[in-house]
Amino acid sequence: MNKTELVAAMAEKAGISKVDAAKALTAYVDVVKEQLAKGDSVSLVGFGTFSVVDRPARTGRNPRTKETIEIPAKKLAKFKAGKGIL
Repeated sequence: MNKTELVAAMAEKAGISKVDAAKALTAYVDVVKEQLAKGDSVSLVGFGTFSVVDRPARTGRNPRTKETIEIPAKKLAKFKAGKGIL
């Protein structure tokens, strides 16, 4: 399912226009991004939790040259599904 199909399904399920459903979806995604950028998590009971995890620096290997390289630490977005999702 792509974004257009999701917006259409949301509009039908909620009995609203596709324009309003698209606005709601965009607002939801924006709020989740803002909270993750702050380092906070977003939990939806029965659906799941979006959170930020720190990936430590590590040593990797370039597969072409076999040269050892340092991979820097970074932050990643993570989603953990809730029990009621399926």
